[in-house]
Amino acid sequence: MGHIRAAVCRAFGEPLCVETVNLAAPTGREIEVTLEACAICHSDITYASGAWGGALPAVYGHEAAGLVSALGQDAKGFDIGDRVLVTLIRSCGTCPSCASAHPAICMEAEASAPITTADGTPVLQAMHCGAFAEKVVVDPSQIAPVPDAMPLDAASLLSCGVITGVGAVVNAAKVLPGQDVVVIGAGGVGLNAIQGAKLAGARRIVAVDMTEAKLEDARAFGATDGILASASKPWAVLRSQIGRLADAVFVTVGVTSIYEHAPRYLAPGGKLVMVGMPPSGETAQYAPDILASLGQSLIGTKMGDAVLTRDIPWLADLYLQGRLKLDELISNRWSLDQINEAIEDTKSGGARRNVIVFNR
Repeated sequence: MGHIRAAVCRAFGEPLCVETVNLAAPTGREIEVTLEACAICHSDITYASGAWGGALPAVYGHEAAGLVSALGQDAKGFDIGDRVLVTLIRSCGTCPSCASAHPAICMEAEASAPITTADGTPVLQAMHCGAFAEKVVVDPSQIAPVPDAMPLDAASLLSCGVITGVGAVVNAAKVLPGQDVVVIGAGGVGLNAIQGAKLAGARRIVAVDMTEAKLEDARAFGATDGILASASKPWAVLRSQIGRLADAVFVTVGVTSIYEHAPRYLAPGGKLVMVGMPPSGETAQYAPDILASLGQSLIGTKMGDAVLTRDIPWLADLYLQGRLKLDELISNRWSLDQINEAIEDTKSGGARRNVIVFNR
C-alpha cells in the first residue's frame, strides 16, 4: 500500500479536494503507472457534477500518460519504465463486444478498487482510471505504449479526446473520400473529429459552433467552412455554403436540444453520429418516418470505437509525421493543486484541452 496525492470528489457539484489517499499495489495482471499528465475531459466534469450519478467519494480523470512503475505478479507485455498512456477502455478480450473489435463497450471486464482514504474508506476509481492522481493501478487492457519521441502531455490526449473524435469519423461513421461532414461543437473532441474527417479525405468539413472564434479554431484544425449555431436555420446555411446537406453529422457536445435538430443537416442516406453524452434521463424526439424514408441512420459511438493496439500506433505515427495536431490542442498546463481552477477554465468553453501535469 502506497500513499499518493489525488483530487477526490466528496460531494457532487463541489470543488475537488486534493488530499493524500492510499493506493494498493498491483496484483495479478495489474500495472501501476506513475502519471506525468492527465487531461481534463468534459466527461470528468459531468460526472463530478452528479449528472450521471455514481458513488462517492471518487477520483475522476481518465485521459492520462506516464511511466510503468510496478507490475503485478502475472503482468506481461510491459516493463518498469515503459512510457504508456492510460485510458478508460477496460476490456476482457473475449466477450462478443471485444471479439468484434468494440472493446469500449465490453461489459465483462471486472472493476477494481485500489484506492482508499486515509481512514480506509473505499474510493471509487472512476471510469476504471482515477487519474486525477499521482499514480494509478489499472488493467493492462487500459494502457498502450507511447513512442520515445512523443511528449507525454501530448500522448495523454490520445487516451480519450483524440480517439473519440478521430475514431467517430474513421471507425464509427467510416467516412469515405469525397463525402461531406458536419461537426457540431468545436471543442476538444470536435476538433479531433475535424482532424479525422481531414484524414479520411472528406470534401467539405463544416464546423458548427456559437462563436466566430471557435469557428476560426476549427479552420486551424482542418474545417473548410463554418456556420454559427445561432443562425435561425443553420442547416439551410449548410446547403447554401456547400450546395447540399451532409453525409455524416457528428454531435460532439452533450446537449439534448442539439440532438433534436442535428438530423436536419443530413442528406439522404446520411448518418448522425452521437458522440457527446447529455445528462442521464434527458430525451430527444425524432420523426422516424423521415429517417426511414430517407435511409438515414443514428449511430452511437463510445470512445470512437477505438482498439488501442490498432489505433494508438497509427495516431502516434501521424503525430510524429506532423499530420495530427496534439500540441496545439493543449490550452494550458496546471498543477494538481490547481485542478479546480483548471476545471472552471474548461467549463468556460474557451479551452481546447487543459492538462494536469505532475512534475511541477
